[in-house]
Amino acid sequence: MNQGIETAVVDDTAADARRVVLFDFDGVIVRHQTLELFFRERLSGIGRWRVLLALPLLPFIPLLIGTVAGNRLLGRVFLRVVTFGRREATYRRQVAAYARTYARRPGVFLRDAVATLRRHVDAGDRVIIISGNDLTMVEAILDEVNLTGYELIASQTRGGLFGVHFTRHNVDGVKVTTLERAGVQRPWAVAYSDSLSDLPMLRAAEAAKLVNPSPKAQRKAGRALGDKLEVLYWY
Repeated sequence: MNQGIETAVVDDTAADARRVVLFDFDGVIVRHQTLELFFRERLSGIGRWRVLLALPLLPFIPLLIGTVAGNRLLGRVFLRVVTFGRREATYRRQVAAYARTYARRPGVFLRDAVATLRRHVDAGDRVIIISGNDLTMVEAILDEVNLTGYELIASQTRGGLFGVHFTRHNVDGVKVTTLERAGVQRPWAVAYSDSLSDLPMLRAAEAAKLVNPSPKAQRKAGRALGDKLEVLYWY
């Protein structure tokens, strides 16, 4: 796993005829939205003053948090808020340290997800974890538990004048275009996700697996995906 994983995927694709199996990360392999948990930690204690940077947005958070577009906006804003005035290298050290501590907590991995991923690897499938989370976070979590046999494509971030920002945020339809840019052509054999934001990815797969959805999300996904949708309850 490394920052150049997308290049590696491009180089290997032409000769790779294996079935492609896609896994979302947060809510599928691990139980939590880990970047959100990191934000909450950085905004607690002496870091609370940073919330003032997002003060104009605070009244709208209850309206934004329940929507795909709103969650995407909040992720972008709060990444800048928690990193304002900090160097990119400092941010990456903090994220990696948080991720490794998180991975050592009991019960944070969905054991059914890990077992399913390993079955796909053992069957010879090409397993790709495709995440909207920051690459540094996902790499550190997976490295801490020595999970192997997969490729990783995650969001890219970079430092700037007003904090760290996403240069490529793998959410919604961007996941599909990111995979295609990496030479991973649709249709994919199987895609696993817990989120309606991944409907574009699930539509482009031959088999769509929705993990632990709410009844409302299940109904919406059913209307969008029809008979190819399978709902899974993983623990």
